[in-house]
Amino acid sequence: MNILGISAFYHDSAAALVRDGKIIAAAQEERFSRKKHDERFPFHAVRYCLHEAGVGPEDLDGVAFYDKPIQKFERILQTYFAVAPSGLKSFMMAMPLWIREKLWIPLEIEKSLEECGIKPPKEMFFPEHHESHAASAFYPSPYQSAAILTVDGVGEWATTTLGHGRDHELKIISDLHFPHSLGLLYSAFTYFTGFRVNSGEYKLMGLAPYGEPKYVQKIYDNLLSLREDGSFKLNQEYFNYMAGLTMTNDKFADLFGGPARTAESDISQREMDLASSIQVVTEEIVLKMANHLHKITGEKNLCLAGGVALNCVANGRLLREGPFENVWIQPAAGDAGGALGAALTIWHHVKGNPRKADGVKDSMRGSYLGPNFDDEVEEFLKAKGYPAQKLTGEAWAKTLAKVMAEENVVGLLQGRMEFGPRALGGRSIVGDPRSEKMQSVMNLKIKYRESFRPFAPSCCREHVSDYFDHDRESPYMLLVAPVKKELWTDLSDEQKRLMKDPDLRKRVNVARSTLPAITHVDYSARIQTVERDVNQRYYDLIKAFGDLTGVYCIINTSFNVRGEPIVCTPEDAYRCFMRTEMDYLVLGDFVLSKAEQPEWEDKANWREDYVLD
Repeated sequence: MNILGISAFYHDSAAALVRDGKIIAAAQEERFSRKKHDERFPFHAVRYCLHEAGVGPEDLDGVAFYDKPIQKFERILQTYFAVAPSGLKSFMMAMPLWIREKLWIPLEIEKSLEECGIKPPKEMFFPEHHESHAASAFYPSPYQSAAILTVDGVGEWATTTLGHGRDHELKIISDLHFPHSLGLLYSAFTYFTGFRVNSGEYKLMGLAPYGEPKYVQKIYDNLLSLREDGSFKLNQEYFNYMAGLTMTNDKFADLFGGPARTAESDISQREMDLASSIQVVTEEIVLKMANHLHKITGEKNLCLAGGVALNCVANGRLLREGPFENVWIQPAAGDAGGALGAALTIWHHVKGNPRKADGVKDSMRGSYLGPNFDDEVEEFLKAKGYPAQKLTGEAWAKTLAKVMAEENVVGLLQGRMEFGPRALGGRSIVGDPRSEKMQSVMNLKIKYRESFRPFAPSCCREHVSDYFDHDRESPYMLLVAPVKKELWTDLSDEQKRLMKDPDLRKRVNVARSTLPAITHVDYSARIQTVERDVNQRYYDLIKAFGDLTGVYCIINTSFNVRGEPIVCTPEDAYRCFMRTEMDYLVLGDFVLSKAEQPEWEDKANWREDYVLD
């Protein structure tokens, strides 16, 4: 049975194809359209999934959309009526889109399938938004039974759900409703500190270690009332998201000492302290929710999804301090993953098909669920006339390891593209973690992004505890752990002074460990563990680097510049390679040196095109 899952119309639209319970393909629309966080109907992603699965004109058995549009529309109308006459401008902006598109999703799905040459199936399903999140968390997990926690901005009405999965059954035990939302609370601080909502939350998380949590009590005293079970109510006197086009209001600004930071302006100590404070509050709320969920389910395993589940700092603390022995997080935890969850809901929950987990491996296949262009690279290079060296076998990994050890920055496109927001070795930029200059070079000359943002390490699974206080797998880069103290370096008096400098660019360049490029200011790292049976080539590259340098760990950041989606095709990768200061590009078996490439004729301004995200 072929089931197509779809998410669309808000942000990060995506499609996924599940056949007889097995995940065949999944991808976000942004990777094909090149519009970051593309919210439009995922026509390109749908077409890819159908092609990858070999679905013929009569072979699609069902379609599942990741939420209930009519219920969401009802919530939006009720909200506008509740705050009227405030919110008129927002109402007038939202209604045409709803009337034109969002209320006609079944017809849009049928039209899209017909354009792909596929006959629309007889069955179309609309599970609830958080049911899709919960399914994406539990069904692909390694656990036959588990507690389930989903936390995001808002679905139809729910903003948080507590659930329980056993075998093929999934039950939502309780939920928290709009406007009381941990995701929206975090996004309010994202907005107030000058970052873009629904895309800048990870920047706020990265900024948090530079500050002090001096506003925590003020948040608790004024913004929310928190119960012991983790449920809470937000004081709407300080927020504007129910009625207006902004997240916060003047009262919020007065509480925190002035207006919101203007985007792209200098980051002050206030923004650092606000980031630190809301991060602490978020972690404490998640821990309370998890403790309550553990108490009512008695489970030793926990599965997470929803946008807040991408907060890898909170995830790491939950694993270390929480009541659960094991925590598994859906790598596409945001709305994109809802497409996959919707399809799995139909196969297991609606159709009642059995499920068998082995307690060890999940069924996400490393999240390498997108297209693979390795067989097309040679033809692409010949057609374009781009010089390249072909490497096979051990020479591929050994050559690249040597290149990285010489402090070169390498763009890597090989194998299937990742599903979710993290690059995991299929579409990555990689480098030497020992280099003191690498973080600054990658941020400012390659990624064109804020200098304070840290880079993540990819590590051979068996070596992870050599470098981090972490003893288990973290395949999807969704857990933060401390760098081992043995690797910390003694700071000089001048370095200690720089660590307190208000200029973040001076702080970030202080080498705090023997792996300075992946050690954040608080001596933490967002870890990816790599196993050979999941991504053989990427593992072999890391191992070759370790054999050469003694460090079985490399830098891994997504192959894109700030504001651009992660690259999908060889053409995307080459364009990014030539418009930045990257040194080498790897396309499957082929290695391209920047010095050998013809002059790049596209003179468009990369920063103007993408950086203002």
